[in-house]
Parts: sequence; C-alpha cells; structure tokens
Amino acid sequence: MKIKILPAANDDLLNGYDFYEQQEEGIGSYFLDSLFSDIDSLLIYHGIHPVYLGKYYRLLSKRFPFAIYYCIEHKDIIVYAVLDCRKNPAWIKGRLD
Repeated sequence: MKIKILPAANDDLLNGYDFYEQQEEGIGSYFLDSLFSDIDSLLIYHGIHPVYLGKYYRLLSKRFPFAIYYCIEHKDIIVYAVLDCRKNPAWIKGRLD
C-alpha cells in the first residue's frame, strides 16, 4: 500500500501549519509532525475508522482537533482532506462533496 496526499489535503496541512505557527513559533512544525504521524499510521490501520458521508473514512488526529478523510482505492490510500473539526459541520460536508 502507498499513501497519496491530494493537493487539496496538502493545502489543508499548510493552512493548519500557518495557523499554529502564528499562535507560537514552532507549534506549526509540531502540528505537521503530528499529522504526518497520524497519516503514516494508515499503513497499518487503514479501513478501521468510521465512514463519513458514505464514502470517506475519518481518522481523528491524536494531538490536534483535526480529522483526516481518506479512501482506499485499489492498493492506495488516498487522503482527500485534513480538516479542522471545529468548523461548521455543513462546511465540512460541503468541502468533501
């Protein structure tokens, strides 16, 4: 299995980095390290997470209020979005549709 992070999900990660880095220098890097660790765990734990919108698996981050939305296609794990759970659920649904 390989993990592929789509450009939109990569942008989500960069936006999260920018947000936390503005709070305090260094936290943005910790954010990325934590989220990439969560994403890497999908190599072992893919497919066990709850399904969201009937299509995406949703992995909740261990350290930050973010969710990783992914699908399994053939032999690839495709990360579609990395979204802040504090957002309006309607916005999250719209972003994933």
